[in-house]
Amino acid sequence: MVNKELHRSLLQWYEKYGRHELPWRNTDDIYHIYVSEIMLQQTQVSRVRDEYYPKFLKRFPTLERLAEADLDEVFSLWSGLGYYSRARNLHKTAELCKTTLPNDKKELLKLPGIGEYTASAICSFGYRQNTPVVDTNIARVIKRLFALLDINDKELRKYAAAFVNAADVRAHNLALMDLGSLVCLPKNPKCDECPLRLACKGRSEAELYTQKKQTAYESLELFYGVCIKDEKIALKISDEKLYKGMLVLPSTEPIEENFIAAFKHSYTKYRLTVNLYEVRELDDEMVWVELDRLQNAPISSLTKKASSFF
Repeated sequence: MVNKELHRSLLQWYEKYGRHELPWRNTDDIYHIYVSEIMLQQTQVSRVRDEYYPKFLKRFPTLERLAEADLDEVFSLWSGLGYYSRARNLHKTAELCKTTLPNDKKELLKLPGIGEYTASAICSFGYRQNTPVVDTNIARVIKRLFALLDINDKELRKYAAAFVNAADVRAHNLALMDLGSLVCLPKNPKCDECPLRLACKGRSEAELYTQKKQTAYESLELFYGVCIKDEKIALKISDEKLYKGMLVLPSTEPIEENFIAAFKHSYTKYRLTVNLYEVRELDDEMVWVELDRLQNAPISSLTKKASSFF
């Protein structure tokens, strides 16, 4: 099958089975598309669609409104999404661009937090430019379709570019994304349902093209102090990379008789055991937050989880 036939089969499948209900697919607002792409990094589609995307855009409907906001307020609406550098970079980009994002990929790549994929997605989905988009799902489809093993990202994008449908680039890229998400699965792909199956060179050994190195997780034990006075809790402004600028519990020395609770928490490559202890005095400068306003404060996801114990 030649590309033209494959393109037709792919778009016919997408028209019937694609996720057309996703709100960021039903807008031409570049800023809204940009927000969705940043939120969808490391976050399930359903959580972004049902909770974070509508809530964030209700408060910050335009790039200009986001630029005018305090970073603390941005963090508070991001709370629970994790990877808070994404929220920080969104805010920085808004301050730099003010009214609209550039429509040139090279210029987009100069903005904080926008890499190859996000720049390509904005150009394709927002500006409808003739550019391939390669996320994890699309990469898997391309690797299997052309039987590509041990290929680097740059070479993979060349294959995607050669396969792109210039007549409808946006639908083509979205179709490939949905195909990887719904049919060309990492394990047990539904090859019989795939519109590209007759041309797929890697179909007989599909799982060969999804092998990954095992992630080495690091276990850490952390100790945090809980100091509550007059219905207010003491928090500090974090200077750590992950939660930089957010409010977190202060570290403390473990004292057995002051133990409150312990819980598990994970992020990136770390598996944490978090221990909470009651403390009465704190040396560092603290920010005192009313307990009934804590959930709307710019707190980290770890702090949010800890709050269920006090």
